Amino acid sequence: MADIALHTGHEAGHDTGHGSHDAGHGAHATSTGLSNNKLAMWLFLGSECLLFGGLISTYMLYRGRHGSGPGPSQLFDIPLTSVSSFVLLMSSLTMVLAVNSAKRHDDRNTNLWLTATAVLGSLFVGGQVYEFTSFYKEGLGFTSSLFGSSLYTLTGFHGVHVTLGIIMLLTLVGIINRNKVTGDKAEVVELVGLYWHFVDVVWVVIFTLVYLIPS
Repeated sequence: MADIALHTGHEAGHDTGHGSHDAGHGAHATSTGLSNNKLAMWLFLGSECLLFGGLISTYMLYRGRHGSGPGPSQLFDIPLTSVSSFVLLMSSLTMVLAVNSAKRHDDRNTNLWLTATAVLGSLFVGGQVYEFTSFYKEGLGFTSSLFGSSLYTLTGFHGVHVTLGIIMLLTLVGIINRNKVTGDKAEVVELVGLYWHFVDVVWVVIFTLVYLIPS
């Protein structure tokens, strides 16, 4: 009887421990197989798709309404913007390398590639600021025309998103250096990577529709 009681107690303890493990696992994963953090990021990016979809649609509607002011053909410097676009696309490669390094628990290379991504993003933002300055000198202000308002709003919002991404990257570098990452370090880097790839993909769409397709 003692043996049976001991065996029963052991099974109950095992089942309780197993249930606790499953409960803990469930707190970090959803029915989709994604962690709560990843699901939240994908939902956020989905809402961002709606935002940029609206901004792009508005620009496409108003891009021909520039009145007597300068239009796309007089303003856009395609070679310069192409270089800026290439720089931003290269930052996606460095972000992939950062994620891979994080999965290997290689903090040194993770920070190296995160910093490289931030630098490339900063170069892109610098190119955007230069372009905005050129537009203004050519006589295109934010309120000059519907074309100007929609162009500045669309590209400006994207520039803000890239800038926020740069801040996230540099903040993550500092946190990793101080070894104060809470949770799975690789997942944190991957979440930032998802955001960064999103702003890169959005720019590919903007560059194609705004700069390459004539009005």
